[in-house]
Amino acid sequence: MTVGDPRIAVLLPCYNEEAAIAQTVAGFREALPSATIYVYDNNSADRTMETAREAGAIVRSERIQGKGNVVRRMFADIDADIYVMADGDATYDAGAAPAMVDRLMAEQLDMIVGTRVHEAADAYRRGHVMGNRMLTGLLARLFGRSFTDIFSGYRVFSRRFVKSFPSLSEGFEIETEISVHALELKMPVGEVETRYFARPEGSASKLSTYGDGWRIIRTIATLYRIERPLWYFGALGAILALAAIILAFPLGLTYLHTGLVPRFPTAILVTGLMILASLSGFTGLILDTVVRGRREVRRLAYLAHPAPGA
Repeated sequence: MTVGDPRIAVLLPCYNEEAAIAQTVAGFREALPSATIYVYDNNSADRTMETAREAGAIVRSERIQGKGNVVRRMFADIDADIYVMADGDATYDAGAAPAMVDRLMAEQLDMIVGTRVHEAADAYRRGHVMGNRMLTGLLARLFGRSFTDIFSGYRVFSRRFVKSFPSLSEGFEIETEISVHALELKMPVGEVETRYFARPEGSASKLSTYGDGWRIIRTIATLYRIERPLWYFGALGAILALAAIILAFPLGLTYLHTGLVPRFPTAILVTGLMILASLSGFTGLILDTVVRGRREVRRLAYLAHPAPGA
């Protein structure tokens, strides 16, 4: 590496990847010979750490279980100009990394997502493909735009992305949080199609189609409540107000004909629903102001670092 070249860090979170980690490290060592390769082990019960160290990687560990916890630790600990993150299971094409890094720098982007193109029928389960499409569409509807493959673990980041990202997720929903962070701050991002291979023999997936899918849906809903409180609480208030109007309609007709309100429990319920609807609307307005302030702080943290290639 010459003076002026960017410092590149390859980040590989791992859990029980003894069968694949050496191949993964070797692939990125060949593709990015000047990069520093870090393997963060997450309480593996096999020889992942020893194998990674023998392959030439810098090996560290994170004791709190979950990929999100590992990513948070990596982003906090590692100092670099360009960050290449992939899984340690040898399913991502390390040979695509130089082109992804070059594009990030040439176009001064903050994130490149490696969109997976399956090389084998058993590389990506059908349920995962369907779930990916559904949740990608949901993210686009909620936040206005999305990525082709929001769950790809193969990404290249700028320093200003990594150091402004307030990672809160604990598990595999971390990719969703990363995507929302980029969308919320309107960062310049890009996508590159990359080959996606089947796991090598002896390596097993840690994903749970339904368990992780539910956590991802819950994460999207939580992030929408946090990042779009006016729409979230406004919609809740509108539903409550509509229910109150429907219940109040026959009471109004009775009052117009008789001048009486015979069903006091219903009238009390209607009043309570309208109060709750008003409170929900005002909650959305107040939180929207708070979120705007938080977003400005994150944007300032983001702007504190130069653009890649600048």
